[in-house]
Amino acid sequence: MTLAPMRDAEVASTDEPVALTDGIHLVVDALKLNDVHTIYGVVGIPITDLARLAQSSGLRYIGFRHESDAAHAASAAGFLTQKPGICLTVSAPGFLNGLVGLANATTNCFPMVQISGSSERHLVDLQRGDYEEMDQLAAARLFAKAAFRVSRAEDIGRGIARALRTAASGRPGGVYLDIPAAVLGEVLDAQEAAKTLWKVVDLAPKQLPGADAVDAAISLLAGAERPLIVLGKGAAYAQADARIREFVESTGIPYVPMSMAKGLLPDDHPQSAATARSVALKRADVVLLLGARLNWLLGHGDAPQWNPDAKFIQVDISSAEMDSNQPIAVPLVGDIASVVDMLVERTTSGQISVAPGWREELSAKSASNVAKMAGRLEAALTAQPMKFLGALQSIRDVLADNPHVYVVNEGANALDLARNTIGMQVPRHRLDSGTWGVMGIGMGYAIAAAVESGQPVVAIEGDSAFGFSGMELEVICRYNLPIVTVILNNGGVYRGDDPSSTADPAPTALRAQHEYMIKAFGGKGYHATTPDEVATALREALASGRPALIDCVIDPSDGTESGNIAHLNPKGISGK
Repeated sequence: MTLAPMRDAEVASTDEPVALTDGIHLVVDALKLNDVHTIYGVVGIPITDLARLAQSSGLRYIGFRHESDAAHAASAAGFLTQKPGICLTVSAPGFLNGLVGLANATTNCFPMVQISGSSERHLVDLQRGDYEEMDQLAAARLFAKAAFRVSRAEDIGRGIARALRTAASGRPGGVYLDIPAAVLGEVLDAQEAAKTLWKVVDLAPKQLPGADAVDAAISLLAGAERPLIVLGKGAAYAQADARIREFVESTGIPYVPMSMAKGLLPDDHPQSAATARSVALKRADVVLLLGARLNWLLGHGDAPQWNPDAKFIQVDISSAEMDSNQPIAVPLVGDIASVVDMLVERTTSGQISVAPGWREELSAKSASNVAKMAGRLEAALTAQPMKFLGALQSIRDVLADNPHVYVVNEGANALDLARNTIGMQVPRHRLDSGTWGVMGIGMGYAIAAAVESGQPVVAIEGDSAFGFSGMELEVICRYNLPIVTVILNNGGVYRGDDPSSTADPAPTALRAQHEYMIKAFGGKGYHATTPDEVATALREALASGRPALIDCVIDPSDGTESGNIAHLNPKGISGK
């Protein structure tokens, strides 16, 4: 227990002095007791001293320029470690900024806790106009897995334990913890206060599926003519890599990885149907969804993207997810590691076999698609001005020599083309926009990946997406993090050649030479106009281990509106 300085006026007149503590110390002590090592946040009233104390007490505090980026970093930390990332914000506007990351964490099923200071309850509840007055708890409940308020300093330990447990157990998500300024400043007897803290035991207990459901799933897969496994980011989060690979390889079932599941098995694995995805989904008759949901990213399971007669086996820790879009023939409710363990243990040798014709069909489609892509890639290498695919090939080749590098990716065309061009060899080394498709995650995710892993990070950003969090370059430089930001700069949102109908720039127009931004903060900036220049700059930047940015000048006419999801963007009668 860390003790606050003793205040004479608060000490009873006894022969023995009473050691005192306060809410700020209790928050830090509770976090340390529960093995929290890092806090991401933005300081200000009323949490500045909390950040100072955390740092002086051995916690690492990473100070951001904007709360949403700090919250995105905390959520990425949760995904990478299976432990809730911690985001610390000020009240009202700062709380609302962090709420973007909190909601994104909940949607993506990443464990994180946002701790925010708040105004005094007796002033807020009567709407008396306090500084940054807001009912933050009510607002957070709409967007978080759960929201709690600590109203007494003696409940801080309980509140933190409850928040950590809720964020990590069951379906992970974002949890909000509201601590009013008065509670942070409340003074208590240190000896008695220490008794109110506890360490959470078994943060996310295993949940095993029923053996009969596992056997039913095995039986359904064994009777399939064209079985398929879809690996989602939940499978990557589970950190059951060896067992997942054992099940995939022992059954011989082809698989399609979702973007953040890439690397669970190497992208060049012979059973990967990633390059024949459309045929795999359209033709599969039995589909095992392993940590993947039939949401918009999978066309909600609907025809014509899917075989209308396909039977689905879904592995999810939440039974409420089952039947959300399509009938689920076999629900396997449990944590993914436990489910896969049981699938491996209860599948007998040779029980599941895949017909050669199915593998050959997917292989033929894959070869055809790869050949078509090769033609596009070859043409892009010599095109001037530089194309997205020209720059991405250079990035791909450098990353192939550095498979330990974490890749963060966001944008429209930058996201779609990078996902299809750059293969992954290592699990949990690709982080992107995920389920919500939100832009602005780039710098927060990159910072968390560097801080939590200590490994280099390459953030591949569209110029529009980068703009949401670009000021965090200063944070990267301040902490000297090994992050190389690569901006695919075609001068606009989607593309940079959209004509304007007035004297003002077009609504989609952008203009920046981003390399000057990082130079202002002490990092290394590069300007690249050819694929060779991109490769040379990236190799040099990675070798340095220091903050760097490469501004890749892309043909303004290259790119499509909204990337691969243009159908979601309605057109008026004057639209293109």
